[in-house]
Amino acid sequence: MKNWETFKTTYKVSDFVSWQRSKTLELSPSFQRRPVWQPGAKSYLIDTIIRGLPIPIIFLREQKTDLKTLEPRREVVDGQQRIRTVLSFIEPNLLKDYEPARDDFVIQASHNEELSGKKYSDLDDEIQQSILDYIFSVHILPSQVDDREVLEIFARMNATGVKLNSQELRNARYFDAFKTSMYHLASEQLERWREWNIFTEHNIARMDEVEITSEFAIFMLKGLTGKTQSAIDRVYKEKDSPGQYTVKNEIENRFRTVMDTIDNRIGSNIRYLVFKKVTLFYHLFLIIYDLLYGVNSPIQPVRARHISSDLIAKIKLAGERIGDKTAPDDVLQAVTRRTTNLNSRSVVFAYFRREV
Repeated sequence: MKNWETFKTTYKVSDFVSWQRSKTLELSPSFQRRPVWQPGAKSYLIDTIIRGLPIPIIFLREQKTDLKTLEPRREVVDGQQRIRTVLSFIEPNLLKDYEPARDDFVIQASHNEELSGKKYSDLDDEIQQSILDYIFSVHILPSQVDDREVLEIFARMNATGVKLNSQELRNARYFDAFKTSMYHLASEQLERWREWNIFTEHNIARMDEVEITSEFAIFMLKGLTGKTQSAIDRVYKEKDSPGQYTVKNEIENRFRTVMDTIDNRIGSNIRYLVFKKVTLFYHLFLIIYDLLYGVNSPIQPVRARHISSDLIAKIKLAGERIGDKTAPDDVLQAVTRRTTNLNSRSVVFAYFRREV
């Protein structure tokens, strides 16, 4: 068995630009996938770079030095689409197979409103410099590693047996306004998810808090529905299309208002109540939203209604009755069976509405 030593280092974006200009970078080896990223994914990457946030490691493989130019050569083993996106943004003519319809893109408002619609040439010098100086973490394989061995290396890297869940797949598939908003809202509430004991660190790592945030947005948009992954996917697809998520600001405002209300009126006590269970926290959010705005209310700016201490006490008492199993039988059955089923959700939601 061969033991290859991988060299770990860093390179700037400007290094890759320089190598591409000198034709010492092989961007599309035969075992790499073709460039398939959509404009939203490209914009998301550029915004990530502008913000100085980390991206996954780039893998290169050394090649034999060019005997004519005496320049060292490298090829991109993993990270082709990331590097291609950066090059097509900075200097697209460096791509030997450059096609405007496929490769041209601008920064989207859903990722960075301040820089919306701008190309690299439209950015001020400071931002251009920050892009060029952005540092990639890079692992370099020796030239002796052949294609077959490269494929084996990546087979081992992906052999953990952990498949992407539905929300992780959505994260990789969508990049426009709805997806960006859901991730932003969920991350804003990180300390609350932890303090309230709604999600474990593992749940958060697997993006469960983003999925329930998406469910809350769908409830605001469509009313009470059952939960299926395909239904969530359809909303992501519909609302991630440019110009289709025009109520973004109001949805975000209402989500924050509900979460603030829960924090102010119940707070960390949630961890000791039945509402720490995800399925019941879902209903807590719904009943608070209903009291503040009303289910199926038009998504337009409106002042939230006041919720009295008496109503909060009734919500807690209704939750306690579920916890000590004195709630109606149909409610108890609904919270222990198919809790994502529309009928079960309707039973539980109706129960809370009756109690308050």
